[in-house]
Amino acid sequence: MAALRPHSSVSAWQPPVPGIAEVFHARFTDHAYPAHVHDTWTLMILDGGRVDFGLDRERHGVGGSDTVALLPPGVVHDGRTVTEAGFRKRVLYLDASVLPESLTGAAVDAPLLLDAALRDRVHGLHRALGAGELPAGAVERLEAQSRLAFVQERLRTWLEGRRHVVPYGAPGPDTAVRLRELLDARVLGGITLEEASALLGHAHPTHLIRSFRKAFGLPPHAYLTGLRVARARRLLLAGMRPAEAAVAAGFYDQAHLARHFGRHVGISPGRFARSGRV
Repeated sequence: MAALRPHSSVSAWQPPVPGIAEVFHARFTDHAYPAHVHDTWTLMILDGGRVDFGLDRERHGVGGSDTVALLPPGVVHDGRTVTEAGFRKRVLYLDASVLPESLTGAAVDAPLLLDAALRDRVHGLHRALGAGELPAGAVERLEAQSRLAFVQERLRTWLEGRRHVVPYGAPGPDTAVRLRELLDARVLGGITLEEASALLGHAHPTHLIRSFRKAFGLPPHAYLTGLRVARARRLLLAGMRPAEAAVAAGFYDQAHLARHFGRHVGISPGRFARSGRV
């Protein structure tokens, strides 16, 4: 790979989310990738500029805020800047557990997906993955897994040529209640979508999330966060220090608690604890 120019920047990390092999954020002012292949799917959105790339001897141009590029594994491709300003991109490298290699041909035929809703889902997944500092906490993993499931669903809809993809049976009317019971019972340890699916009759993750949101008005990860914040409030008012309350409530650390606590309560955990002693 060519050396980075002074105005280029790269950030890459491996998130603790099954199916995502790597997250890659980059800004290139003048850069060209040589012909190469990946053993993963390459899911790319642009935040600025344009990119020209070749895939299986066909050239494509990426630009615009509603376009998503999907390059399959094992197929030769390259890439280069188009304008003097360069480009900014965010990429997810997804393994075969997200998309099977059997869909490679469909991606080669149409690697550019003009789909604003899909672009929004990919953007939301990047936000959930943070900036390389995603804690190994159950809430963050659950949110990222949930968002990945919706990205996966829409990609399969495109690649399989159907508007509705239902890989598993839809959940019954009590599924949302049963999922809430699982979350209530696992406030500290949390639960993955795969575990929940297996325990609830192998309902597909996106069906689980939709059922829960329809019943309770918020997604499962947000519900679990609320439970943990409520537990932290009780512990803080009982005199526990914020760092201890964070772990006891199921958060990764004090900073993790503070981020969610401020959003839910409007003040820091420390100020909240002191307010009860005035």
